[in-house]
Amino acid sequence: MWRVAAGVPKGRRLEIPEDTARAIEERIHGSGFTSIDTFVTFVLARLLEKRSEQPFSEEDERRLRERLRSLGYID
Repeated sequence: MWRVAAGVPKGRRLEIPEDTARAIEERIHGSGFTSIDTFVTFVLARLLEKRSEQPFSEEDERRLRERLRSLGYID
């Protein structure tokens, strides 16, 4: 399993399955994200933003949640 820093000042860590880490690496290749850490931190931060500041449409959020679920991040 990969250990991914969640990007908080004190440094929290979480574990993700190896196949998930590989899928993220493939996904971020050439995207501007420099690591799995930065990608996961970005995605989770966007999910946690206030609903009034929705960065995604409801459909985008639904698809993102489905994708995160398929990658094992959420139940």
